[in-house]
Amino acid sequence: MAHIFLSFNDDEISIGNFIADSIRGNRYIHFPETILKGILLHRAIDTYTDAHPIHKKSSKRLHVNQGHYSRVVVDVYYDHFLAKNWAVYSEEPLETFVDRFYALLADYYEILPEPTKKLMPYMIKDNWLLNYAHIEGIDRVLKGLYRRTGKRSNMDKAVLDLREHYDLFESEFHSFFKDLIIFSQQKYKDLLNPIP
Repeated sequence: MAHIFLSFNDDEISIGNFIADSIRGNRYIHFPETILKGILLHRAIDTYTDAHPIHKKSSKRLHVNQGHYSRVVVDVYYDHFLAKNWAVYSEEPLETFVDRFYALLADYYEILPEPTKKLMPYMIKDNWLLNYAHIEGIDRVLKGLYRRTGKRSNMDKAVLDLREHYDLFESEFHSFFKDLIIFSQQKYKDLLNPIP
């Protein structure tokens, strides 16, 4: 959710930012230039996020129960808080944003990586992005991630930690996200207008 939002309504940046987790190493070089820049933006956002002290603080709180998956779980929590508080960050209604993004995926279907193509029908049918705004939707996402780890994580129970520390995680999200928006805006500008 955050990666799409932090593409600043740029269609090809949004696609690149969304598919980046399915692209290993430098296997992005065959994509159109702006999609490639979206992949690079995604990676820059991830690096910034992992190093940010507030994100680390949120992750540390989960470490006992979630181990090395704690950062992934925090990312899901933060996506929930973005969707829940959407009107704070965007004038466009969440439903409109989500529908527009699903249509964008359909427009770019031919160049999507295979993992994204496989995921897409389930994502749209169950309206994952809109359901991020609800704890029940996040619970389904976390249980899906649990299955994808071969049930070798505790992500199926991660919603319990969310409920226990809900206000604290939400407060940390808002503080962190303000910094992330500023970083992402600058990185987006740098990628689109590189200094010669």
